[in-house]
Amino acid sequence: MVRLNRIYTKTGDDGSTGLGDGTRLAKHHPRIAAYGTVDELSSLIGLVLAHGAEEPLAGILRKVQNDLFDVGADLCVPGEGGEKLRIQPVYTARLEGWIDELNENLAPLTSFVLAGGKPIAAWLHLARTTCRRAERHVSALRAEEGGESVNPEALRYLNRLSDLLFVLARVANDNGKGDVLWRPGETQA
Repeated sequence: MVRLNRIYTKTGDDGSTGLGDGTRLAKHHPRIAAYGTVDELSSLIGLVLAHGAEEPLAGILRKVQNDLFDVGADLCVPGEGGEKLRIQPVYTARLEGWIDELNENLAPLTSFVLAGGKPIAAWLHLARTTCRRAERHVSALRAEEGGESVNPEALRYLNRLSDLLFVLARVANDNGKGDVLWRPGETQA
């Protein structure tokens, strides 16, 4: 278990931050942007939970929040030094199981879905778009570093998580019945 004796260390006052392997990087480095956005996503999920998400959404989201700390830990330790922290295929498989199970009860889609409906659904759509941003950051990091220092399973997990968050938003909107649908050209004169 992690134990934090002090909240501030003053080591980041120069604009750098430490990775899990002891390496120091600038706070604007793509790796920091990647796991920082994963942390932001976890906070958004916390807002969904704080706004009264009910079961089964609440239980799923609590597990996802824990997974996101694992994703952040994975991204925080580049290369082989963090093998015990690596996201494994079982994480993504669990997301796929939830997606398949929840999607069975959803109203069929007849158009693209706009963010909205119930407040929890709107928060979930915001979490979904933040997840997509985290995915873009991880993808850019993999490209910049030649892929060797980024676990490809972390990228897969984030890709599938954005799908799950979309499905959960539809579940929160009365299993899709309360979805706000895109109507192409509706505002044209």
